[in-house]
Amino acid sequence: MLIFENDYLLAWIAYGIASLGCLLVWFRMTRPLWRWLREPLRLLVAVLLLTPTIVDPARELFAPAIAITALDLLFKVGNNAWRAVADLALYGIIAFSLYLALVALRWPLERRLARRRAERGEAAAEDDPRTLRERMAEQDENEPEPLRYPNNGRLRTEPRL
Repeated sequence: MLIFENDYLLAWIAYGIASLGCLLVWFRMTRPLWRWLREPLRLLVAVLLLTPTIVDPARELFAPAIAITALDLLFKVGNNAWRAVADLALYGIIAFSLYLALVALRWPLERRLARRRAERGEAAAEDDPRTLRERMAEQDENEPEPLRYPNNGRLRTEPRL
């Protein structure tokens, strides 16, 4: 029995490492997407990969719900598919409701910060009455002169024989 428990734990560790690797690849693949599409897709894949379901209630053995669903549907070996789909749906609903609560808190804060930045930018632009030409001329005056070399701009001096 001790060997079986170690094998069970080893299998979960291997699955955890593999699923984290898949999540990292998925995060990398969804990086260029629009934020409001990227975050739900990442959450969906995290729920699919990290949701466990019970396989043997007597011994409290769990397995990944997506694997149980796929094996039961493809090979028709067991009757745990509906339980695994129910677990996936339950964890998905919980995760997406928490995500929507986070978005409901984050959205007004981001709008307020964007409004403050816009007001601050307008105020900075209104404080300086000069035209763009005057600002550029002043910037040209403040630039340091380029270095002058005694040998007509050449950086290297050749030795004379």
